[in-house]
Amino acid sequence: MNRRFSAVVGRLAEKIESRRGGDQGTSYTAQLLADLDRAAKKMGEEAVETVIAAAQGDRDALTAESADLIYHWLVLIAAAGVSLDEVAERLEAREGTSGLAEKASRAK
Repeated sequence: MNRRFSAVVGRLAEKIESRRGGDQGTSYTAQLLADLDRAAKKMGEEAVETVIAAAQGDRDALTAESADLIYHWLVLIAAAGVSLDEVAERLEAREGTSGLAEKASRAK
């Protein structure tokens, strides 16, 4: 695992949490944390932009959009009250399971 990435994501998650309840007039993150619907829409927008950059083969745009996507995903789960530990728990539960088998096991 890329330790640098893990460390950056950890610091970013902490910074996002520190903005909870902050001044929405000066903090974009505080605005998103206070408005789950807006945070979800921004996440969707960033996901689309990331997909477009990948489909176009634009490495620089993909890198930048991926950073935006990760930030907005972290804000979205924080706004929804979902912790990184909860996400990690779900990922751990899927370790060693074929992606096809895991997908087939989901309720339809």
